[in-house]
Formats: sequence, C-alpha cells, structure tokens
Amino acid sequence: MALDRMIGVDDLIDKVRSYNPASDAAMIRAAYEYGGLMHEGQFRRSGEPYFTHPVEVASILTEMNLDDQTIITALLHDTIEDTKSTYAEISESFGPEIAEMVDGVTKLTNLQLSSTENKQAENFRKLFMAMSKDLRVILVKLADRLHNMRTIKSMNPEKQAQKARETMDIFAPLAGRMGMQWMRDELEDLAFSVLNPEGRKSIMRRFIKLQKETGDMVEKITHDIRAEMVRVGINADVMGRAKKPYSIWRKMQEKELSFARLSDIYGFRILTRTEDECYRILGAIHQRWRAVPGRFKDYISQPKSNGYRSIHTTVSGRDGKRVEVQIRTYVMHDVAEAGVAAHWSYRDGVPSQNPFAVDPTKWVTALTDRLRNADSHDEFLEHVKLEMYADQVFCFSPRGDVVKLPRGATPLDYAYSIHTRIGDSCVGAKIDHMRVPLWTRVKNGQMIEIITAQGQRPQASWLDIAVTGRAKAAIRRSLREEDRERYVKLGSELARVAFEHVGKRATEKALTTAAKQLGIADNQELLARLGSAELSASDVVKMLYPKLTTTRGEEIDAARAVVGLSGDQRFERAQCCQPVPGERIVGISYRGKGVLVHAIDCLALEELAEESERWVDLHWHSGPHPAVHTVSLDITIGNDAGVLGRICTLIGEQQANISDLHFVDRKPDFYRLVVDVDLRDAEHLHTVMLAVEAESDVASISRHRDLGRKP
Repeated sequence: MALDRMIGVDDLIDKVRSYNPASDAAMIRAAYEYGGLMHEGQFRRSGEPYFTHPVEVASILTEMNLDDQTIITALLHDTIEDTKSTYAEISESFGPEIAEMVDGVTKLTNLQLSSTENKQAENFRKLFMAMSKDLRVILVKLADRLHNMRTIKSMNPEKQAQKARETMDIFAPLAGRMGMQWMRDELEDLAFSVLNPEGRKSIMRRFIKLQKETGDMVEKITHDIRAEMVRVGINADVMGRAKKPYSIWRKMQEKELSFARLSDIYGFRILTRTEDECYRILGAIHQRWRAVPGRFKDYISQPKSNGYRSIHTTVSGRDGKRVEVQIRTYVMHDVAEAGVAAHWSYRDGVPSQNPFAVDPTKWVTALTDRLRNADSHDEFLEHVKLEMYADQVFCFSPRGDVVKLPRGATPLDYAYSIHTRIGDSCVGAKIDHMRVPLWTRVKNGQMIEIITAQGQRPQASWLDIAVTGRAKAAIRRSLREEDRERYVKLGSELARVAFEHVGKRATEKALTTAAKQLGIADNQELLARLGSAELSASDVVKMLYPKLTTTRGEEIDAARAVVGLSGDQRFERAQCCQPVPGERIVGISYRGKGVLVHAIDCLALEELAEESERWVDLHWHSGPHPAVHTVSLDITIGNDAGVLGRICTLIGEQQANISDLHFVDRKPDFYRLVVDVDLRDAEHLHTVMLAVEAESDVASISRHRDLGRKP
C-alpha cells in the first residue's frame, strides 16, 4: 500500500462519525498527526510506510463502532515501543487513560506467548492481568494481530509459521471467548493458509467444483428461507454463506469424513425484531425442513457468559444438504458481532445501551477467578486453554437449577461446580435418573444427580476424568492433603539422617528456625516438603550449619569413610545389610581380613552377641560421600511395556547408578527384581526409593536383605 492509498485522517474521522457524531474529531486528528510524525521514516517489511499499520488497526476497530479512546490508542499503539515517544509525552498530550492503554498494548506486544511452557504460563498471567485493567487493550491487540495476519506474506517463512501458530493457539480462541466470532473465524483462516496452504487450497478447489455442479446453493437456500418468512408473515433479514475453509477442514478432521460426505458446510442467519418472532421463525423452519437431532441450542434462554444470545438449529435443507441456521434479534446481533466489546460501542450516535451487553469488568473477573487457583504452570496453561476454547452445555440439578459446564464435562465436574464437599464425597452419578459412570460426558438439557458417601475421598484417577480447572484443582488439593501425613513422616526421617551427618539433632526448634529462614509456614510444612522431595534435607542443614558442611567438590575418600579404625585397618561393608553413610554402624573384626561394617540393626549381629571382643565402635565420617555405596533394592513392578525403562530412568534422574539388575520372579501380571544401585548416603537412598515408589506401576519397593551374604 503506497502512502497515497493509506486511509486519510478525514476518512478515518468520517468512519468514526458515521456511528458517533459527537466524536472528538480534533483529538483523533491530533493522534493521527502525532503517530505519523513519530513513525516517519519507518517502513514495514513489505516496503509500506510503517504508519499504514496503526491506521489500519484503527480502521478495523471503527468497524466495531468503538469509542474515541480505543481508536486513538490504536493510532498510537506502537509509538512507545518503536519510536522516541514516551509514556509521559502521550499522557500530557492525550491524557493518562490513553497513555495507560498504549502502555498496556506495548507490554502485551513484548510478551513471548509462544515461548517455553513456564514462560508461556507467566505471560498468560500477564495477559489476563492486562485484560482485568482495561479490556480495550486486548481489543486493540486483537485488531493489531488481525492486520498483521492479513499482511503476513511479507515476513520470512519461519516467522510466518510462528505467528500463525501463536494466532491459532492464543489470539483466535481469545477472540472467540470474547464473543467476536467473526474475528476468530478470520484469524483461524488466515493462520490456516500459512500452516496448511495445500489443505486450504484443496477445500477451495472442492468448493468451486461443487458450485459448478449444484449452482449457488447459498442463494437458493436463502431464497427458500425468505419464502418461508413471507408465508408466516414475519419481516426478517436472511443472510447465508459457505463456512470458512478452516472450519470445514476442522469438521473433516473431527468427524474423519471426506469433503464429499461432509454436508454441514453452509450457515444462515435470520435477524428479526423481537424474541417472540425468533421462536416463531424456529417453528416455521422446523415445519418446513427436518431438524437434525442433537443440533439444537437455545442461547436466548441460556445466554453465554460473554452476552451471546441466539437460537442455533441444523436442518436438512434443499437436496438433503445440512445447513446451520442462527436466529436472533437485531439487538442480540449487535452483541454477537462485538462480543464483550459491545460495552464500548456506539449505536445511532450514542453509547450503546444494549441490554444484552455484559459488564466487561464482571466478565474478566469471573474468567480470572477461575484461573487464580492454579498451583503450577501446567495447571494454569490447562485452565487458560480450556477457558478460551470452551463451548458450554447446560444441565439441570434435581431441583431444576441450571448449571453451565464446558463441553466435554462429566458428572464429576458438575459435582465440584456445586460444592467442593459434594465433589470430594462423590461415589456415583445419575443422569436423567439412570446410573452412569463418572466419566460420562454431559449433554445439553440433562438432569444430573450426585450420589455421595461419608468417608469417600478423591481418587488420583479422577484427574483424568475431570475437565474443569475448578474440579482438577480441588482434586489435587485433596490428594496433597492425604499424602501430607506420609510426607511428614518421611521428611522427619530424612531430616534426622541429614542432621546426624554433621553431628546435630533435628530438634523442633532447629526445624522451626529453618522453616522461618526459608519462608515456610511451620516445621510440619517443612517436613512435608522434605518428604515430597520439594526440598533437600542437605540444603536445610547447609543453611543452618554452613561451617559444618563441605561442598560437593570436597567428597570424602571412600577408603577413609569410616571413623574408629586403628592404624592401617581395612574395612568392608557387610553385604547382608549394606550400611550407607548416615546410618548407625558397628564393626566386627576378622583376623587377616580387617573389619566388616554392619548396620546396628543387622540380624547377623545376633550370632556374634557373645563375642564382644570382636566388636569395634565405628561411625561414618561427616561430610559428603561419593556415590559408591551399593544397596540392593527389591522392587515389584507391573508386567507392562515400558515400565522397567521408566524405573531405570527415574533412578538415573536421582543421580544414582544401576550397577546390577536381575529378576527373581516373573508372573503374568508382575515382575519382581533386585536392582543394585550405587548411592552416596541414607538421604540419597530415601530420595531414590521415594521417586520409584511414586511411579504408578510400582507395587512395592524395599531394601533387599540377604543374610547369606555376610562377608
């Protein structure tokens, strides 16, 4: 686009005044001139003057009838990032509200939304934070992305693919979630043309071929519907179109159908004056054509959270072609086109007083509240993507209350949506008075009844059944509380061993001090984190007693690991009990063989109780030991593909080496094996055993004791 083809300031002002005659033309003109001056000498990759882009973004927003502040923000949205302009300068010239919005768009532009998962989750949090401050910032950003996608061909192929994937994963579903379906459709189709150009061309070729064979089906079916409206005496506007290539492609993939077998490729919209006429039109359509079962949705009686209201039905139209028909009033249509943005739009020269427009503050608050309880990056991304892609189903409680759930939800999600206590104690469910499994997918209009039992607790398998973020978060929280007692017990043992390494005791006071230093609530929470491997016991000791610990580079010589030997006495670890540093030990002297080191509780010592002259008082040298102390672990695992490999990987991830492995029992459903692992100390042993025990295919794990291997 050459400079003389760029939308001029007068044309832009005329566009705004067409829906808002009271618009501040002087302010828009000033922003246009300021933006042009700031971007002077800058060019896009296509060679166009850079300022064509902000002007086009503003033009897109005028099509949504948006207010002056949003249009001005669009004109200035790249000035802080790409020019010498500053926040203070914009605030002084155009006011703090616009400066804040321009700054918000700048921050969103700098978010790398397609980066690594952890970074992506953090950036999603920032995106939703920006939404909560002023939703118009997101509207400008969506219009910015739409224009960039319309002109994406000037970018290099790698950048095109990255932007298209980001658009498909984030911006298109976000536009849909905000109720701007037209923008979602266009963003998806533009991204589709980059990510799968051959697929899109294939759809287009088949459309052209179909049109040659059948004529213009859209025109024919539109004529049929208009004739039906005349017959029943309703004055309504009828519009039809073939669905977007990406929408058709997605249906082909989901239903595994060829284009020839895919009939639902046309969509029609009927606009009328009143809600009553909407239902009369629905009756006329169903009388004239056969309704497709399961394809009726009444979003007038049960609106979407973004204010969307419409009746959707699918019928077998002319020549048996399935067509989707949407029926709504003109006022409902304004919200259907603008979505949440309808709050700032103008109609007939005044700010829209549309009764169906949602309060954007309440909408964002409701959305972000459902995302706030995520404990991890994975959980947060899971919630975000669910929220942005979710379509809704409406079900009923036994009392007749309507409950909204995302499509694909189960009775378990319904239970947690009522109350966490109901979800936690759920043992079964009935749908329309019939007992069903908890993993059953809920459908529109069904009545759900939850069966509860006292003492029931959530199961780990429920995480695979639940769909909503609320249910998953509650299940994880309950599972953590259930594990807490076990983790505290294990953490207590790990702390005892680690403190004894440096000649100290893990007293309540010491643990409380450590918890305070680490910003942890109390010593019980500290022990729970030690037991769950979120925290290392050696790090706790190192923090409290830095002078008593050594760095990993100063490992103790394995040949001098034991204290208490005389002269040049040699020692060996007894293979019956395989003691490791951190455990209490005793030595038994053998003439000509040196000293054999046993764990203090080794059963083999019972045979030597009367030979006290051979007993040698020993203890392990304080400090870090090398991972050379072999311990045999007795492990029972499920007989399934890949289980043994996962066990070996888990052990390796704990920095432990497997020196030997042999099977001692093989059954159709399980294997029992003994694995020799080289370890540093008792803490290392507990860490390895905990990691292996946590693997779902491990039935049991214990230290392998063999009294026949004493020497």
